[in-house]
Amino acid sequence: MELGLRDKVAIVTGGSRGIGKAIVLDLAREGCKVAFSARGEEALAATAQEAAALGAEVLPVQADMTRLEDIERLVNDTVARFGGVDILVNNVGGSRGGATWEASDEEWAEVFYLNLFAAVRTTRLVIPLMRRRGGGRIINISSIYGREAGGPMTYNAVKASMISWSKALARQLAKDGILVNTVAPGSILFPGGSWERRQRENPQFIEQFVRQEMPLGRFGRPEEVSAVVVFLASERASLVSGACINVDGCQSRSNI
Repeated sequence: MELGLRDKVAIVTGGSRGIGKAIVLDLAREGCKVAFSARGEEALAATAQEAAALGAEVLPVQADMTRLEDIERLVNDTVARFGGVDILVNNVGGSRGGATWEASDEEWAEVFYLNLFAAVRTTRLVIPLMRRRGGGRIINISSIYGREAGGPMTYNAVKASMISWSKALARQLAKDGILVNTVAPGSILFPGGSWERRQRENPQFIEQFVRQEMPLGRFGRPEEVSAVVVFLASERASLVSGACINVDGCQSRSNI
């Protein structure tokens, strides 16, 4: 299937490992010009090398997406190198700090800045660039725990906020030809990720978790999420906007 992505310019935040890395590589395979951010220099360079080996033009940018100046540098460097932005994947995120009502103000702020505010700030900079090009795609990576209860309280709240914000954004930007969607992964296993660490530390718990929570009998893989993201970024998804799509092997229990 031809996805119409060749020579499109994409930004992927948090693109050096896991789901983000898989998205970078899949967009590269489709012929996109890909800028991506990460904090770790070594992983950033390794992913850039893999993407370049696929024949793609890539721009790795070392950035902390909780810092506005780093976000601005990522977007500005992308425009300077590639001339604009067609696709934004707000992938950077994760759980931090306390998991219960006892979480401090600082822990709440850290989770919101890492997940929601990083996406809001990057999107705010990119929308005018997409308008100039006549449209674009914004894909926000949330979680099934933004759609239903589960996970640490702070993480659950911020991922739910991301889904709500994405829906409102989609309705506002439809007239500009900018399609906004959310992808909600389930539990994804990859090297260096939290599920790998838990599997190593407590294999019996993980075995029971998979048996009880995973109808397919296994964790998801980053490539299974990136395939959906790339489709949403493509010309083939021209009528999909304002959606939140689970990629979880039926792990979630919500009816919607």
